[in-house]
Amino acid sequence: MDAQKLKAKRSERRRHRVRKALYGTPAMPRLSVFRSSLHIYAQLVDDLNGVTLAAATSAGKASGLKHGGNKAAATVVGKKLAEAAKAKGITKAAFDRGQYRFHGRVEALAVAATEAGLVCTNLESLKAKHAAKPAEEAKPAKAEKPKGESKKKPEADKK
Repeated sequence: MDAQKLKAKRSERRRHRVRKALYGTPAMPRLSVFRSSLHIYAQLVDDLNGVTLAAATSAGKASGLKHGGNKAAATVVGKKLAEAAKAKGITKAAFDRGQYRFHGRVEALAVAATEAGLVCTNLESLKAKHAAKPAEEAKPAKAEKPKGESKKKPEADKK
């Protein structure tokens, strides 16, 4: 099978595996994220009625962003979505990461939305996870030999 078709099948499997546990209601909609190479899109979906309640994107002139494919843009989109949700009286959402890992732009969007008032992730566990990473990185590296030394014996010892 074609490599691109296999990649699409795997991503579809991941998407379905993540989404089978989530269901959006009017009180607690599903926060669905789509990430492309240039932009990031997020929407609050009420699966019970099949309606999108609020949406935000990094695309278009209305976003006010120069480039939409970075963490800064994801943060702005998360804040905009939280403001739109507040206007509709929504305070909680079930975060649907789709086929993407909870990392980078997807994580930045979720954290920004939660900090702006739309609770969709646990910030305490994220802070603990990020606090643990520097401790792992602080492990001492292997001692390297100076560049001038080699395994060969000096010629003075040969005489």
